[in-house]
Amino acid sequence: MLDKLKLPALLGVVAVLSGCNYDILSPAGWVGEQQRNLLVISTLLMLIVIIPVLVMAVWFPLRYRADRKDLSDYAPDWAHSNKIEYMVWGGPIVIIIALGAFTWVYTHRLDPYRPLDIAAEPVEVEAVSLDWKWLFIYPEQGIATINELAIPEGRPINLRLTSSTVMNTFSVPALGGMIYSMAGMETKLHLVANEIGTFAGRSAHYSGPGFSGMTFDTISMSEDDFEGWVTKVKLSSDDLTRANYLKVETPSFNEPVRYFGKVDDGLFDRIRGLCVEEGKVCMDHMMMIDEQGGGGLEGIADEHKYEYDQDRAIDGFGRPLPRPEASLTTHDNDHASAAPLRLAQDEDIANGN
Repeated sequence: MLDKLKLPALLGVVAVLSGCNYDILSPAGWVGEQQRNLLVISTLLMLIVIIPVLVMAVWFPLRYRADRKDLSDYAPDWAHSNKIEYMVWGGPIVIIIALGAFTWVYTHRLDPYRPLDIAAEPVEVEAVSLDWKWLFIYPEQGIATINELAIPEGRPINLRLTSSTVMNTFSVPALGGMIYSMAGMETKLHLVANEIGTFAGRSAHYSGPGFSGMTFDTISMSEDDFEGWVTKVKLSSDDLTRANYLKVETPSFNEPVRYFGKVDDGLFDRIRGLCVEEGKVCMDHMMMIDEQGGGGLEGIADEHKYEYDQDRAIDGFGRPLPRPEASLTTHDNDHASAAPLRLAQDEDIANGN
């Protein structure tokens, strides 16, 4: 019965695998090609050990089985062979040296912060991972999109990435490269598409209930088509102002593609600095204040200017949580009651007590 089921089961597996996209082994960009080459080289080097081991795992039991007739090579007192020692230790050492050398070369060649050595003029793109969608800002064109990344074929793409809340991972397997986006920080990635086509992109890091829908299309097109696409986006009446961005960053599921015909100058830097809202202190300025010793007791009244996460807290279903006003009131009262004590301590220190 089981033998009869083997063939249908095998055909079913083949049918399922026939729908897979092997972007990593068949990339469409220079970065992806280099990563593929490193993967193939590493696999071939490791097969130098794996294949002989698999062969010996079958040949030794057959060659030296207990019921064999020829026992002339039986050597119960055998204990050591220099040739075997050289093979057992020399082979892996050479392979490890080769793997280390190739890894060192490709690691520096594929440094995500290193611009690509391509003569064409690069395209600047600022990517922001939101809950649960991707925002792409084109600062040179003054436009922005949600869940659609259009790029011209053959031109380097210089990506700056950040996140509005939790950590995410930007990934377009067909073009190669994958890098994290983190709130209050900026990462960089450089890609290029060597052919025209549409390539799947997504977040490769779980970030909440809407993670499965956090996908986007990367559309590689000719230079003329890219200019036409930019013109089409500019015709959108929707502008990405600071106020509109605060609405866009609200958690949503399976967000459709959206276009913004205009973008406020410096919006990406404010997103990275966690200070899009009016009156908020940017991360750069906050770090400078900390470096200079902090705001002191006088800064307690400005605590709301430095807060960020409390306004973006969500539950397990992606619904915004109410701001804990009661705890904030208690917190402020604690600061107020502690202030006279701190002032007294400061006076004692100043007086040498």
